[in-house]
Amino acid sequence: MPYLYRDSKPRPPALPGAARATHGSGKAYEELKRECLRSGVLFQDPDFPACDFSLFFSEKPPIPFIWKRPRDIVKDPKFILGGATRTDICQGDLGDCWLLAAIASLTLNEKTLARVVPLDQNFGPDYAGIFHFQFWQHNEWLDVVIDDRLPTFKGRLVFLHSAEHNEFWSALLEKAYAKLNGSYEALKGGSTIEAMEDFTGGVGEMYEVKKAPDNFYEILEKALKRCSMVGCSIDTSSAAESEAKTPFGLIKGHAYSVTGIDEVSYRGQQVQLIRIRNPWGEVEWNGPWSDNSPEWHSVSPSEQRRLSQAALDDGEFWMKFEDFKVHFDKVEICNLTPDALEDSISHKWEVTIHQGSWVRGSTAGGCRNFLETFWTNPQIKLHLTEKDDGEDDCTFIAALMQKDRRKLKKFGAEMLTIGYSIYESPGRDGHLGKDFFRYHPSKARSKTYINLREVSNRFKLPPGDYILVPTTFEPHQEADFCLRIFSEKKAITEDLDENVAIDLPEPPNPTPSSQETEEEKQFRALFEQISGKDMEIDAEELKYVLNAVLKKTKNIKFKNLSLISCRNIISLMDTSGNGKLEFSEFKVFWEKMKKWINIFLLFDFDKSGSMSSYELRSALKAAGYQLNNYLLQLIVLRYSDEHFQIEFDDFLNCLIRLENASRVFQALSVKNKEFINLNIGE
Repeated sequence: MPYLYRDSKPRPPALPGAARATHGSGKAYEELKRECLRSGVLFQDPDFPACDFSLFFSEKPPIPFIWKRPRDIVKDPKFILGGATRTDICQGDLGDCWLLAAIASLTLNEKTLARVVPLDQNFGPDYAGIFHFQFWQHNEWLDVVIDDRLPTFKGRLVFLHSAEHNEFWSALLEKAYAKLNGSYEALKGGSTIEAMEDFTGGVGEMYEVKKAPDNFYEILEKALKRCSMVGCSIDTSSAAESEAKTPFGLIKGHAYSVTGIDEVSYRGQQVQLIRIRNPWGEVEWNGPWSDNSPEWHSVSPSEQRRLSQAALDDGEFWMKFEDFKVHFDKVEICNLTPDALEDSISHKWEVTIHQGSWVRGSTAGGCRNFLETFWTNPQIKLHLTEKDDGEDDCTFIAALMQKDRRKLKKFGAEMLTIGYSIYESPGRDGHLGKDFFRYHPSKARSKTYINLREVSNRFKLPPGDYILVPTTFEPHQEADFCLRIFSEKKAITEDLDENVAIDLPEPPNPTPSSQETEEEKQFRALFEQISGKDMEIDAEELKYVLNAVLKKTKNIKFKNLSLISCRNIISLMDTSGNGKLEFSEFKVFWEKMKKWINIFLLFDFDKSGSMSSYELRSALKAAGYQLNNYLLQLIVLRYSDEHFQIEFDDFLNCLIRLENASRVFQALSVKNKEFINLNIGE
């Protein structure tokens, strides 16, 4: 699937106002619901039909699923029963614990929950079999409409369900998220922070617990107080360890939610505790401070009530914070606003967003390990002008997200390994070339290249101008991306994509026959031999002339020029319009040709007779054409082969077409100026 350039100019973050309707009919939820109520027919969603393809794309269902509406499963279905709480989330037979952990965190913030799960939905008198949910995707909120047919087996929900059998908001939310990503199977395996961001539009930060800062307890406490969503997990050393149970009742490779953090008075001392929830709704920590541990006997009943401590097998448990740091490996925090977590004053961040693409052969250069192509990646300039309050540096978070990879799973796409590097700007405009990166080290970079949907890190740098280069780890890997910059103070960003500009020298006047060079005299003799007295040649004859000359040039390893190229040459140089080339026209073209040959040889680094498509930007610039990423990607798609190589014949055709296009553009510009002058004269 070809990826074409996405305009990566900075744009403001999406406002939490109206979400964009996404239904294939183009109609919004309210209109679809009114139509169903008018017709008396329950809604059936043609965009996400009740069939096997909506369930799995790589296999057949392991059991015969039957799609049923809640009214066909229970007598008295409710959308939400007694408020939406974290106990409403129980995992089914789908490996999406990461999603369920995020939903559990979502229930801790009523305002955020109401944005994702509109609460004015029910199974009452205006029931029409239609529901809707809202998700954030790449800087916009989307309204996802579904029908309420859910996969069942033997009359019970197969996937996400509530502990209350007649409550369905969580199962319907999972279905809407599955539709957003293409199928239920697409939800297998993921990072909790991915769903957290889709529920909030916030920015995620990941901590390795064993390397966490000394004030980690305060960071988590502040995050939960500000209603940030927090998840945690235990690493696995092999696939066999996935969902393996430890002696302490914890599950490896499993996504948990952090639902609380507090201190308790225990035998005259304050003990730091943290509350964790397993989305399975069962299987809990059995160490100190677990549900039935003796430590609780020394805590007053009022303190237990304050902490909502209850010895229930509901998947939720308290544990000592020190034990948490020993047993868990990763913590993911999604900052909703996002607020800073490193100082005592809550404040909003400034947000700038860029959309872009890595395209094979032109802008998919890979990481710094691949210097020959690294410089061709998109480049974003970051102006840090204001210091943080009371600080000498500027704080910002750079979050790089690869787009739609989960949705593209059914086509064989996987999460790519991504990251970025940040360089001090040399103070000049335009796309930076290979030599800059050869001789200048990065000022900062993402902590790691990793195959997650988003890589984000927090930085503190002195005021100044910087260049951020987002990349995949390997070159030639295609994807769309979204880069978000969150800064504590106003920061200005701009894409270093170049403006389209043409700087061609005036064509030389053909030399009089008495002043011809030895080379031109040889061409004249060859011309007379082929063309006859009129001294004009057609495309076939031009092909013979050029190939005969090129074969005698020792440092050229080009294949023969094609007949199409020769026809294009005539269309460029033929001033009389007779479809032939006069000798005077040929002489002018030959001067162009020699320049283009020299440019091609300059960028044919291995002298193989072909040039890497990643060098095309520099080669065209040397020929007088400065192109933006969009035009460059189109040209690479048209003229490069499957190995990202461009032969001279294709390079020649490219230059001829560009020159023809520039002539048309210049002619139109002149006509427009004449038209404007005429109107002004009137």
